[in-house]
Amino acid sequence: MASAAPANDLPLFYNQLEPLSSQTHGSWKARNMDAPTFLVGTHAVPLTVEEFAPASRFYPIVFSLGDQPVPLALMALNEGVNTFVGPDGRFTNDAYIPAYIRRYPFMLARLNPNAEELSLCFDPSSGTIGEFEEGDALFADGKPTEVVGNILAFCEQFEQAGQRTSQFMKELADHKLLMDGEVTIQPEGADQPFIYRGFQMVNEDALKEMRGDTARKLIKSGVLPLIYAHLFSLALIRDIFARQMEQGKIPAQPLRVDA
Repeated sequence: MASAAPANDLPLFYNQLEPLSSQTHGSWKARNMDAPTFLVGTHAVPLTVEEFAPASRFYPIVFSLGDQPVPLALMALNEGVNTFVGPDGRFTNDAYIPAYIRRYPFMLARLNPNAEELSLCFDPSSGTIGEFEEGDALFADGKPTEVVGNILAFCEQFEQAGQRTSQFMKELADHKLLMDGEVTIQPEGADQPFIYRGFQMVNEDALKEMRGDTARKLIKSGVLPLIYAHLFSLALIRDIFARQMEQGKIPAQPLRVDA
């Protein structure tokens, strides 16, 4: 249910990656992405820990499978579905927009595995950066404009938040607080329930059995409030299911969905 793996080795949404350069892109401009169509078939988007509070008002927060799980905001329960955007990719209500979405088509990346510094890169297939007549100039007199400075600052903040998120996930793993998740929903009038798997969640029993000194450390480090934001957000899974039902995006027959 909650896999967010891209079809290639690049992160979700990114089809290509090219370093931004004053020599190559000196006359290029950036324009707003009015309709992010890449969201239409995206049911789960990565989150950073700083976003748990605002995101938990709108989305269930779960964790991906695998050895290096990441927090995910669920925008639907089935792959290929997004209940928060219309056919053109525009949000249909005033839901919180995760920073991962707002960062696209830019990101910081190492140009080669041995590079120590991260370079500002972009996805040239996004259609928002190019030699346009309209838009915000990326360079002036061979130097980055304020636009590029703001983009770079946002990407740096995102990377820092990502490091704090990795530390949070390490805390969950170290204390063995994650378990495989499962949600069963029995719609009225349906002969069989919908069973959703393919994600991880915090084990509340393990949380209750945690030693007092360990719990105090998690409170002091800010981990425990994040855990409860995640747990409280799980109640929204049924709301997301209801949204899918209203939008006609539920499979014709109840089935088990394993990502």
